[in-house]
Amino acid sequence: MNKVWMITGASSGFGRAIAKAALADGDVVVGAVRRPEGLEDLVAAHPDQVEALRLDVGDTAAAEAAVRDVIARHGRIDVLVNNAGRTHVGAFEETTEQELRELFDLHVFGPVALTRAVLPHMRERRSGAIVQMSSMGGQMSFAGFSAYSGTKFALEGLSEGLADEVADFGIKVLIVEPGSFRTSLFETGRAGASTDSGLYPKVSQTRGFVSGGDGSQPGDPAKAAALILAALEADETPLRLPLGDDGVTAVLGHLDQVRNDIAAWEKRTRATGFDD
Repeated sequence: MNKVWMITGASSGFGRAIAKAALADGDVVVGAVRRPEGLEDLVAAHPDQVEALRLDVGDTAAAEAAVRDVIARHGRIDVLVNNAGRTHVGAFEETTEQELRELFDLHVFGPVALTRAVLPHMRERRSGAIVQMSSMGGQMSFAGFSAYSGTKFALEGLSEGLADEVADFGIKVLIVEPGSFRTSLFETGRAGASTDSGLYPKVSQTRGFVSGGDGSQPGDPAKAAALILAALEADETPLRLPLGDDGVTAVLGHLDQVRNDIAAWEKRTRATGFDD
């Protein structure tokens, strides 16, 4: 049976690539986007398979109605892809509370609201998949990306617990951790940035990397989308799927660093219990 996909941020980047891959499989795609006109070409090319749904993911109150609307028209949602997002560069000290809250609304509270809305239906059918588009920044971070990574760390923690809860109902959870892919994430006007005082040179370096990096990223979103679909079809879908040579290298390097930190203090940290 062909699947029904609900993909946020489907008009560009990974969302669009995943939508195209699903369409090639003969599936139905509901693209939940702030600007439906961004999907007009896909709707025109696949009028029986693509539908544009206006949704601001940051508006968590709209999630339940959006999901209810899709299910009313299509009968089910087989795969929810929480993809909508943007990058943000700024020093920890210089990122404002409003900037941080807006980023958490988009990357955490929005996906949580949509996931909550689809779960009763997936649980009733005892099937379904939740794809959480995280980042290699959901496993590690560096200067300038504390806010962005903070949201992705939160999404990954929530999703890991969710995966354990819903596995008995036949529902899969896949956390995708891309490295640098040629999407519009770094596009001028889309990448958020806090005020730069120049106090933190490493943050300024990161800002320069982001502002000059769009269009030169090594990762191919189409290949990433194909691998995401393959992972969902696998008998043993992984919980985490790092993508790209740089993404895999960064995640594995970070895990080695964590292991080394623990090993260096292991004897003393194990000896912190009460003496008998």
